[in-house]
Amino acid sequence: MEPRNQTDVLEFLLMRLTEDPELRTIFFNLFLSMYLVTVLGNLLIILAVISDSHLHTPMYFFLSNLSFTDICLSTSVIPKMLVNLQAQNPSITYTGCLIQICFALIFVTLENFLLGVMAYDRYVAICHPLRYTIIMNPHLCVMLILLSISISIGDALLHSLMVLRLSFCTDLEIPLFFCEVVQVIKLAYSDTLINNILIYFAVSILGGIPLSGIIFSYSQLFSSVLRELSVGGKYKAFSTCGSHLSVVSLFYGTGFGLYICSAISESSRKAAVTSLMYTVVTPMMNPFIYSLRNRDIKGALRKLIGRVPSFL
Repeated sequence: MEPRNQTDVLEFLLMRLTEDPELRTIFFNLFLSMYLVTVLGNLLIILAVISDSHLHTPMYFFLSNLSFTDICLSTSVIPKMLVNLQAQNPSITYTGCLIQICFALIFVTLENFLLGVMAYDRYVAICHPLRYTIIMNPHLCVMLILLSISISIGDALLHSLMVLRLSFCTDLEIPLFFCEVVQVIKLAYSDTLINNILIYFAVSILGGIPLSGIIFSYSQLFSSVLRELSVGGKYKAFSTCGSHLSVVSLFYGTGFGLYICSAISESSRKAAVTSLMYTVVTPMMNPFIYSLRNRDIKGALRKLIGRVPSFL
């Protein structure tokens, strides 16, 4: 293989969904529909939270940020996939690949932190209800969001800049439908030890801390609920946390599935399907999970939709 400096690399080749023209049209319409549903569903959640004063609480503030993150995550992946399907060309430029890596990392990491913050919010609300408004004050909520965004951007920029130092071979086929940092690093001809160390460190720290916080928060929450609340109170507490737990399970389940599948399976197709679940299906499902299981959100959405005719 002929080594090529990063400045000589013009493009990477992403995995083709299909060679069949009819299936290509079906896939294009399917992913376009999923993208539109993702944007519309999450946008409705954001508008519902903004428009209803009863939802101006920390829990729904974090939920609206999660919805915005889901829109951005899908936008960093799906539009390029649709363009490639329409053009029948699976390529992506070197610069475009770096940009996609950076934005995908930002929003995946941010979603990871937001789920951790939301778990802490539920823990405080149920285990320390009398001090909830004092602990989860607006200043703390904003600071948690800003801190999460800052760490996510810093981590994404670090990994993206570290890719810049790599040289690549002539074989530049990425076995996924989008540029994912681990798969891009595997294509490098130069030494990738530092890149891999940074990735494992970031996954362990930036992924481990929020996940540990979620596990701790819910272990304390369940212990408190089972010990103190009545049957009605237990049902209300579990129903309040059910939506968040469903989203957490979907996010981490598909995320771990992607990396486990990449590590132990030689089938690139399996890894590609798992990556679609992670970046396409999960952001689309989140607004449905919250709206179907949350009475307040359903009420706010009815009010919001009811106001639409007055604006027309």
